[in-house]
Amino acid sequence: MPEYNGTVLAVDDDPVILKLLETALTKNNYEVLLARDGMAGWELLDEHDSVIDAVLLDRRMPRLDGLELLRRIKDDPAKQRIPVIMETAARARHEIVEGIDAGAYYYITKPFHVDILLSIVETAVRDYRYQSMLRTEVDRNRQMLGLVSGATFEFRTLEQAQDLAVFIAAFYPEPDNVVLGLSELLVNAVEHGNLGIGYERKTELTRQGRWREEIESLLHDSDHADRTVRVSYERTATELRLIIRDEGEGFDPAPYMQLDPDRVTDNHGRGIAMANMVSFDAIEYRAGGTEVCCTVRLRESAS
Repeated sequence: MPEYNGTVLAVDDDPVILKLLETALTKNNYEVLLARDGMAGWELLDEHDSVIDAVLLDRRMPRLDGLELLRRIKDDPAKQRIPVIMETAARARHEIVEGIDAGAYYYITKPFHVDILLSIVETAVRDYRYQSMLRTEVDRNRQMLGLVSGATFEFRTLEQAQDLAVFIAAFYPEPDNVVLGLSELLVNAVEHGNLGIGYERKTELTRQGRWREEIESLLHDSDHADRTVRVSYERTATELRLIIRDEGEGFDPAPYMQLDPDRVTDNHGRGIAMANMVSFDAIEYRAGGTEVCCTVRLRESAS
């Protein structure tokens, strides 16, 4: 049997676009649900939200437009974490900004290029499943960890970054939100910091499906084998503070602190922005980008 890559809901009032999406995704082993307008899309979501891995959503549709359907999805606890990939015209920057504000972090532009469509869908589904796995692991590690007042850690690999994100997130009052951004920051410290994989290079490696292979190769290279990421955690009466330090050459974090409408159709590049927007109350990069301090302020109920 062919490999099953996930279930995607495509919502678009153009039957030609729907057929294009269905054909491309089905050929690549996705199960596809189709809806001709936003209301039909919402009804399918209500029926199948437990199995849908991503939603492809047109902006302008009858009965219920794409932006309003997006808001409904993000307001529903059972559906709000399902990734939504918005379809947009290449020049509709203001629509992208509106979508970002409403919670859409993935985009494809019309007319579609099938390879770009598949790359974005694969990224969204992979991110969703990875985040779901992280949340499950966090739930297993919560008991007693909220009592930890300070700790230090050191790691090298992607697997260690993932395990550490799960472990540290359990220290926080809202671990489901923290674990996503924390995992992105720890992975970034390995891939970009210690291993020097820049933005364009990661774009190409992700497109080729060679990102993890390249990281494993570099981790065993003599130029990088001794590099580690150091993490320190501290709990005070008013906040939780986490500092992540890598041994790389640093970078300018400013372009990545918010989702950039000019980069939202890329197959990666959302991690720092999501950590800043969703996971922490404040993120501050220091030491030329080799150190990041992440803060969560404690409310009275969590102190």
